[in-house]
Amino acid sequence: MFTQTKNIDSAFRHIKMFSVFLIICSFFIAVFALYENHKIIRETQQHIFILANGKALEAYGADRKDNIPVEARDHITMFHHYFFSLDPDEKIITANITRALYLADASAKKQYDNLKENGYYTNLISGNISQQIIIDSVSVNMDSYPFYFRCVAREKLIRTTAVVTRSLVTEGYLRNIERSDNNPHGFLIERWAIIENKDLKTELR
Repeated sequence: MFTQTKNIDSAFRHIKMFSVFLIICSFFIAVFALYENHKIIRETQQHIFILANGKALEAYGADRKDNIPVEARDHITMFHHYFFSLDPDEKIITANITRALYLADASAKKQYDNLKENGYYTNLISGNISQQIIIDSVSVNMDSYPFYFRCVAREKLIRTTAVVTRSLVTEGYLRNIERSDNNPHGFLIERWAIIENKDLKTELR
């Protein structure tokens, strides 16, 4: 009789241990399932669908910190494109320079004022000269704030009889500001300076 009771107690302990083990396993499975479900929901929310020309295009949303170097380089590229891409038309020059000045501080306005006072834009218009810029490289130092950058590019001045190619090297700093329609990247160029701008070659047309 004692042996039978002992067997019952042993069986009860085994069932109890098995039940506790099963509860613990169920708890961890439930926690894992909740974690995976939350992860999937978070990843799904980062996908953005854009409707363009009647088609739904999928885009991926990411934190800004993941894209800061890319956005910084594009901001610098767009500034130089607007500032140096000019045609012999006063309205086009004014529109491009205005767009550029939204992306930079007073240092860019000072460069513009100097060029204007020296008759640079007047000469473009009177000489029917178009100016294009080709960006060769943009380097940004993300290790310190504000972010130092250097832009290396070439200018092409297209005249009626010749095309003049010039080297252009500029530098400056980027600081963060609020995004806007006029400044979608949320950067402002500060202490912008042209450190090289010289003729490389002249090709007759």
